[in-house]
Amino acid sequence: MPFSQFSLSQKLVAALPDTFRSATEIQTLTIPAILNQQDVLAIAKTGSGKTLAYGLPLLEQLLAVSSHSQALILVPTRELASQVNNTLSLVTQHTKLTSISIFGGVDKEQQKAALAKQPSVIVATPGRLLELLTENAPMASNINKLVLDEADRLLEMGFWTDVQRIIEMLPAKRQTLMFSATFPKLLESKANELLNSPALIEAKKTEDAEPSINETLYLVNKGNKTKALIDQISRHNWRQVLVFIGAKDNADALCKKLNKAGLNTAALHGNKDQAEREATLEQFKQQQINVLIATDLLARGIHVEQLPVVINFELPSSAETYVHRIGRTARAGQKGIAVSLVCHGETEYLTAIRKVTQRELALQELDGFPVTDQPSSGESKRAPRDKQANRRTNKKKSIKQFQGRTKRS
Repeated sequence: MPFSQFSLSQKLVAALPDTFRSATEIQTLTIPAILNQQDVLAIAKTGSGKTLAYGLPLLEQLLAVSSHSQALILVPTRELASQVNNTLSLVTQHTKLTSISIFGGVDKEQQKAALAKQPSVIVATPGRLLELLTENAPMASNINKLVLDEADRLLEMGFWTDVQRIIEMLPAKRQTLMFSATFPKLLESKANELLNSPALIEAKKTEDAEPSINETLYLVNKGNKTKALIDQISRHNWRQVLVFIGAKDNADALCKKLNKAGLNTAALHGNKDQAEREATLEQFKQQQINVLIATDLLARGIHVEQLPVVINFELPSSAETYVHRIGRTARAGQKGIAVSLVCHGETEYLTAIRKVTQRELALQELDGFPVTDQPSSGESKRAPRDKQANRRTNKKKSIKQFQGRTKRS
């Protein structure tokens, strides 16, 4: 459905890039409800176009009112805050509306000055925004539109207490919109508390006849994962690959190994400062960096135009995170490839992922990488008697206790 068929201003529609001329399913379902001033609970997979689904009708309402009103959009990560703000700023470029982003790693006084200008839209991470509000930053009284974007992630990352404290500072009379990729039980109870008779909108979960993401899972020895990763990237000559890994230190170590193998690689994680994170991500988007190794900081909400390949160097412990990771490819109707390197120690994670996705996700052998590791039997390798001896050793306090008793003379 073309955006021109919605009750949206021509200026907003005209500002959309050519790739966004036709609305996605979630946009088609939510835009009329939001324009109708309803609270909305929207569930849709990552990459389905949620930013414009709430952004366009919010901007339309802000354009229509004569009094100064504002919208607040809370998001879980700095990268998502920046991305959402950039998208909305693009749409509002020929209007009176303004948009800013608020997140950590940026000078607070500059952010306070930006808030003092009463921007039409504030896109913020909860921690930094709450910090500014407790320091009496000028905000809150004019906010009558609230969006919780990636609400499940806000909950998972422990931001909900901050979210609730921020909401307590807002006017009670407002329109509240909650957008999420998943809808766990705990989030359901939070939604019931915050939303007033919401329109429940859920994009179809059914898979297309031809899946947009080609998922391949290889069973490899844990010690062979780095070589297997290098082999896959080199063999297929992939020019842009996003690799997910669990820990920050492991990301840096893997980055060094790939660079040593001749692959143009960078790592992105929470220990990098904001300027470095933004610069690295932009270099990857421009393909100045071919391989980006990231922790789950990037698993949600980041859009890399036509990203062809995602690789799970390690499976995540959360099945939902797997879905969000591979959702970085095949966005906006594109096709993509998702490869996972799985060792025997990750089979429990794989079982959970299969249950959540309702897909077979069969493990395959990788040519040139025979599997010699054996699955864990679950039995302890140490005899019970050895464990008891070890506990006795740990209880000894003095070096004399480790020495045999000497006979008295």
